[in-house]
Amino acid sequence: MSGYASWRIAPLLLFAFFIFLAQTTARDVAHPDIARQQESQSASESTRWHGGKQKAGMGNEQEQNELAESVKEATALLRKVKPPVVSKLASYTRKPKGFLGSSAYYAKEAFVLLFMGTPQQANLMTTSTSSSSQAKLPPPLSRAVKLLEEAAQAGEPDAMFLLAEMNFHGNFTHPISYQQAFKYYKQLADLEGNSTAQHMLGFMYATGLNPEVPSDQAKSMLYHTFAAEQDNTRSQMTLAYRHHAGIATPRNCDEAVQWYKEVADKAILYYRSGPPGGHVLSKDSYSLANDAGGVYGEGASVSSAGVHAKQGGVTSDAYADVDDVLEYLHLQSSKRDLKATFGLARLHYDGSRGMKRDLRAAKGYFMQIAREYWSENGKTKKDVPSGTEKLASKAAGYLGRMFLRGEGMEQSFSKAKIWFTRGLANGDALCQYSLGLMHLEGLGVPQDTAKAADFFAAAADQDLAVAQTNLGMLFLDQGDVATATRYFELAARNSHIEAFYYLAELNNQGIGRDRSCGMASAYYKIVVEKAEAVWASMSEAYEAFEDGDTQKAIVTYLMAAEQGSEMAQANVAFLLDHTKPKWSPLVWIVSQSRSAKTAVGDAALALIYWTRSAKQQNIDSLVKMGDYYLSGLGTLASPENAAACYQAAAETLQSAQAMWNLGWMHENGIGIDQDFHLAKRFYDQALETNREAYLPVKISLFMLRWRSWWNDITNGGVKSMGSDDAPAKRRTFAEWLNDFLEADAQMNALEYEADDWGNEEERMMGSDEEFWGGDDIDDGLIETMLIGGLLAALGWLVWYRQQQQRAAAEERRRREGVEGGQADAAPPAVGQQPDGGFFPQPGDPNWGAWIAGGAGH
Repeated sequence: MSGYASWRIAPLLLFAFFIFLAQTTARDVAHPDIARQQESQSASESTRWHGGKQKAGMGNEQEQNELAESVKEATALLRKVKPPVVSKLASYTRKPKGFLGSSAYYAKEAFVLLFMGTPQQANLMTTSTSSSSQAKLPPPLSRAVKLLEEAAQAGEPDAMFLLAEMNFHGNFTHPISYQQAFKYYKQLADLEGNSTAQHMLGFMYATGLNPEVPSDQAKSMLYHTFAAEQDNTRSQMTLAYRHHAGIATPRNCDEAVQWYKEVADKAILYYRSGPPGGHVLSKDSYSLANDAGGVYGEGASVSSAGVHAKQGGVTSDAYADVDDVLEYLHLQSSKRDLKATFGLARLHYDGSRGMKRDLRAAKGYFMQIAREYWSENGKTKKDVPSGTEKLASKAAGYLGRMFLRGEGMEQSFSKAKIWFTRGLANGDALCQYSLGLMHLEGLGVPQDTAKAADFFAAAADQDLAVAQTNLGMLFLDQGDVATATRYFELAARNSHIEAFYYLAELNNQGIGRDRSCGMASAYYKIVVEKAEAVWASMSEAYEAFEDGDTQKAIVTYLMAAEQGSEMAQANVAFLLDHTKPKWSPLVWIVSQSRSAKTAVGDAALALIYWTRSAKQQNIDSLVKMGDYYLSGLGTLASPENAAACYQAAAETLQSAQAMWNLGWMHENGIGIDQDFHLAKRFYDQALETNREAYLPVKISLFMLRWRSWWNDITNGGVKSMGSDDAPAKRRTFAEWLNDFLEADAQMNALEYEADDWGNEEERMMGSDEEFWGGDDIDDGLIETMLIGGLLAALGWLVWYRQQQQRAAAEERRRREGVEGGQADAAPPAVGQQPDGGFFPQPGDPNWGAWIAGGAGH
C-alpha cells in the first residue's frame, strides 16, 4: 500500500514542480536585474538629450554632432541589454520518439496549455506585438529607444535605420512591429534614398507583412529597382528572379541575365578573395520538410520514396545521426582502421550539418594517417599494410592544403610543398592540383604556367572538378574554346561554382556557340545560389527554427524566397502549411484558437510559395498546390486546377500521391470525368511507383470494384473498370505451331502487298513467278514445310542411331556373358580355331602380325 500511495502522490509532486518552474521563468523574464536597472536609469538621467530644448544659435554641424552623440549613447545602452533567457522547456518544439519522450512531450504541451495560458502569437499577416510606444520595455532598452526616436524626429538617418531594424527583426529584445518598421524604412528611403530601406519596402509591399499597407507588387518592383540600381545585392537577386519567372512583370530573359550577372560577379569575387583555392562555400540551406520525411511524411513524399527512400531497417546507417557516425568511426579508429581515421579527419575538416569544422582535430587525424607511412624525417616506412600508401597520400594532400591556406595553423608554402610532393609520388589528385595552383600563382615556387597545366591535367584525368575548371581556364586563355568548354562541362557535373560561371559567360556572350539567353540565365542562377553568404542568411533562419522561433524563421526564409531560392520557398510554404494532419488532441485544441482570418492569410501566402517552388521542379510542392486548389485554401476551390496539378506531377512518374489523387478524382468524378477504368489505372500506377502505397491502393481498389459492380448491375452511365486480366493460358505445341503458321502467313501477305506496290512494272510485263503459278502457291508455307521435314528427318536419324548403339551394346554384353559362362568348358579340338571372332584378339600370338599389317606373311 505504501508503494501505491507514493504513485498517487507523484503526479501532485510533478505538478508542483511545473508550477515552480513556470513562476521562476516568468519572474526572470518580467523582472530584470535590479542593479542593472538602477545603473541604466542613472546613466540615462545623466546623459539625457532634450530634442526640444536646443540652444539658440546652434549651427547645423553642431546639431548633427549632438544627434550623432545621441545615437552613439543609444547604441551603448543597447549593448547592455542582455538577450532573453529561453528555457529548454519553452524552446523544445520537436516531438521526440519513444514512450518516455512522448510522455514528456505531451506533459509539457498540457502544462503550457493549461497553466501558462498566454495570448496566441499573432500570425505572419498581422503585427506580432503592439508598437514600441505601447509596450513596456526594460529601462536600458526604453531609454535607448527614446533617444533614437528623438533623433529620428530630428532627421537622423542612423536613428531611423536602427529603429526600423529593431522593429522588424526584434533586435535587442525589442518587440516586433511591422507597422513601425515600415514607417521608419519609408522615412529613411524618402530622406536618404537608402538602398537597404528601399529593399525592405519592396519586400514588405511584396509580402504584405504590414497589415496597414496592402500588398502592391507594382510598388514592390519600383522599390526593388531603385535599390538594385544602387547595387543592393538582395534587390538585384529579387529582380533577376522576377524577370526569370515572370512574377509581377512579363518574363524578360535579358533583364534576368543582367541582374543575375551582377550578383554572379560578386559571388565569384567573394570566392576568389579567400585563401589559395578560394573560399569554402558552406551550405546552410536545408529542407525542413525533408527532415520530416517530406511534406507528406516518410515514404509518401517524392523526396522520401522510390530512389530517395531510406533503404534498410531503422538500425541501418541510412537512419544514422552524425553523432552515431562519429562514435562508430572513433571506435574503428581506435582499432587502427585507417579508413575510419580518414573518415573522421574529413568530417572534422569539411564539417557537416550540426557539426562545425574543427581544423585542429582534422590535422591530428590526417597526421596520424601520414605517420603510418612516413617517418618524422620523411622516409617511407617498409612492410606497411596494403592500401596504406593511398590513404597516406590523401592525408598528405589535405595537410599540404591546410598549410597552403593557413587553416588551423600558420600559413607555410614550403611545408605545403613538402606534403604535396610526398602525396604526388602515389598520384594523389589533390596534391597534383595544389602543386599546379602553386606554380600558376607563384606561391613559394617560381611561376610556371606550363608546369601548372601539366599538374592540372593529371588531376583532371582523375575527375577532380577544381582541376578541370582551372585547366579549362588555361585553354580559354589560349583561345581553345571547344576544349575549355569540355572541361567546364566536366567540372559542372561535380557542381563547381567557377565552372558554372564560365559556362554562363560563354552562353551569354556567344563565344564558341550561338548565344543562349536561357542557358546563361540558368547557369548564373546556379552560381549565385551557391554563394549563400553573399545574399542570404539561411543559417540564421535555421537556427531560429531550431530554437522554436517560428515567426523569425518564416520571415528570414521569406526574404530568401523572394530572391528565388527554391528551398526557402518550400520551407516558407511548409511552415505556413494548413493541410498537415493534426493527430494530437492538444494540437487540435490550440489550432481551434486561431482565427479564421489568420488561417486564410497564411494559406494564401503558403499557396504562393508552393506555386513558386513547384515551378522550380519541386514535385511535392506541385502536389500540394493541387491540395490547396481542391480544398479551397487561400484561393477559390477549383477541382479542375487541382486535377491539372496532379496530372502534371503524375507525368513525372515520381509521385504516387499524385497518381492516387487522380484515381480518386476519376472514381468520384471530381474535377474530371468519372471513369472507373481510368481510376483503376491510376491506382495501379501509384502502386507500381511506390510500394509504400500498397495498403491504400488495395483498399481503394476493393471499394472501386464494388462500385463498378454496382454500376454494371444498375446500368449506370460510368465506364466500368472491367474484370482483371486473367493469367495467360499455357498453349500446347499444336496451338503454338498453328499460331506460328498463321502469323507467318499474315507476314507474307504483308510482304506481298508491299511487293505489289513496288513491282508494278514487272507485274505488267509478266514474270517467271507468274508462269510457275506463284499466285497459287505460298512460298513461305513451302519453306516452312521443307524446314519442318528436314528437322523431322534429322530427329529420326538421331533416334535410329541411338537404337543401333543400344542394340550393339546389348549384343556385346550378351557375348561377354556367354564367354564367362564357358570358361570352364573343354578346350576346342586340335586344329579348331577358337571362337575369338573374325580377327585375332589381344593376347593371341597372331595379334602382333595382324596389327602390323603382315597377317599371313
